[in-house]
Amino acid sequence: MSMFGAVDLSSLSPRSTSGPAASAGAGAGGTGAAGAGAGEGAVPGSLVVDVKAQNLREVVETSTRVPVVVVLHSPRSQASTDLAERLQTLAQEYAGRFQLGRVDVDTAPEVAQALQATAVPTVVALIAGQPVPLFQGAIPADQLRELLDQLLELAARNGVTGRLSPRAADAEPAEPEETEVERSVREALERGDYAAAEEVYDHAIAQNPADDDLKVARAQIRMLGRMDGKDPHVLLAAADAPGASVEDQLAGADAAVALGDVNVALGRALEAVRSHAGEERETARLRLLELFEVIGTAAPEVVRARRQLAAILF
Repeated sequence: MSMFGAVDLSSLSPRSTSGPAASAGAGAGGTGAAGAGAGEGAVPGSLVVDVKAQNLREVVETSTRVPVVVVLHSPRSQASTDLAERLQTLAQEYAGRFQLGRVDVDTAPEVAQALQATAVPTVVALIAGQPVPLFQGAIPADQLRELLDQLLELAARNGVTGRLSPRAADAEPAEPEETEVERSVREALERGDYAAAEEVYDHAIAQNPADDDLKVARAQIRMLGRMDGKDPHVLLAAADAPGASVEDQLAGADAAVALGDVNVALGRALEAVRSHAGEERETARLRLLELFEVIGTAAPEVVRARRQLAAILF
């Protein structure tokens, strides 16, 4: 499943003699990790925070009183987006027993590096300032709840027993009003009809040709449609097989994006352009331009790939 696997937290021993966890559990009268320490009581703060380099220290400090669950995700990975949304729902249900920290690896790569994340989604916990690697990839909802319960037990053994006192905005998040385009796309996706969702964006773009957000969304829908029901690892194997077609190579690029490896995805698409001519080269070039939109045209990997594409073509 992952580099870490699903960690059985019940097998981990509490820190009782030294380090931040022991300090958090030391209360008046030396009651120890299970006693009345700094981790108890209401802790002001948000149920969900977006973690960046600027507030990482604050999040670590929060973990001395309330366990923090950190999910590393990317809009390029639907699996990581789904997991982040599921954890956000659970953060509401657990009513402040843990804080959810969301790390967008594209905008906060330094935080991902600090947590030694190599793929998305990755989930790491912070207890008394100490990282506890949990899992990479997706896990079933029942296992996720069980893992959270074990995490809270481990936190309690380390004296981290506080509960967030969420702000009103956290308790009742405002739902943004759904546009007609968003509604039509959502309904099409609920039917599993990616072609219909793409048509909605085609019509919207025809009405608003300067709206880059619509073009990015259409590119994402196209990729999701191509990946629907397919195993990324199988696609990568087919792309690497001798005599792979241009479509196989480009499917491998899609698979790499789905797995969160942008550099590999762009490299595969660039190689498809370089190694083909005529209509096949044009097919590869157009798909590469779509990947630029999916990943983000301002991303440094895309800027670099644009230069490489120009060198190949000209």
